[in-house]
Amino acid sequence: MVTQLLNLIFGSKNDREINAIRPIVTQINGLESSLTPLSDQALAGKTQEFKQRLAAGERLDDILPEAFAVCREMSHRKLSMRHFDVQLIGGIILHRGRISEMKTGEGKTLVATLPVYLNALEGKGVHLITVNDYLAKRDAQWMSILYHALGLSVGIIQHDASFLYDPTYEAADKRLQSLRPCTRPEAYRADITYGTNNEYGFDYLRDNLIVTDLAQCVQRELHFAIVDEVDSILIDEARTPLIISGPTD
Repeated sequence: MVTQLLNLIFGSKNDREINAIRPIVTQINGLESSLTPLSDQALAGKTQEFKQRLAAGERLDDILPEAFAVCREMSHRKLSMRHFDVQLIGGIILHRGRISEMKTGEGKTLVATLPVYLNALEGKGVHLITVNDYLAKRDAQWMSILYHALGLSVGIIQHDASFLYDPTYEAADKRLQSLRPCTRPEAYRADITYGTNNEYGFDYLRDNLIVTDLAQCVQRELHFAIVDEVDSILIDEARTPLIISGPTD
């Protein structure tokens, strides 16, 4: 009873965490009017501006409100989807390396574009980890329209193939529309890479157990990742080990 009473007066820990983020959301919303008049080219030019500011010593948290506002404006133009405040909150939480629990219909796929875009600005690569190849391909094809408009490259890792998003590429199989085949290292060296936990895991094992020359490694240094359906991947799926077997010398 005492705990319930205190929660009613002061709010739960979750409420306090979210309330602390709301001023940032207000700041992001306040930038919208200054971005709306910009042309698509000028809006995309913000990406290079952000990269220059990071190179000059600013931190990701310093440019977060502006980067989120730019991402939302471009999403509204290219995808006809404008991030709601609850999605901005979810994006900030993900950027901070924490778990954001979103209800069904709150747009998890769109939420991820905000921290993915922000962290990709450092040029060190961002991984988005999904539970199966279908979701990795679907989400990449869907959201790459936004990333491409902002000047970022996108790679897709599948079980037996890898691709780079290219809107000019006409695939014979319409399910692979705009996905240009590429080598696995090329997909990993894109600004953003979509794939499954198993594929990332096996590539990591191969790079560290089988490869004898660093030049043959497909992955680069790991930087930032977002895990979709984190409870499934880091709890349920984690019970099944990834094993590479073969004859010994």
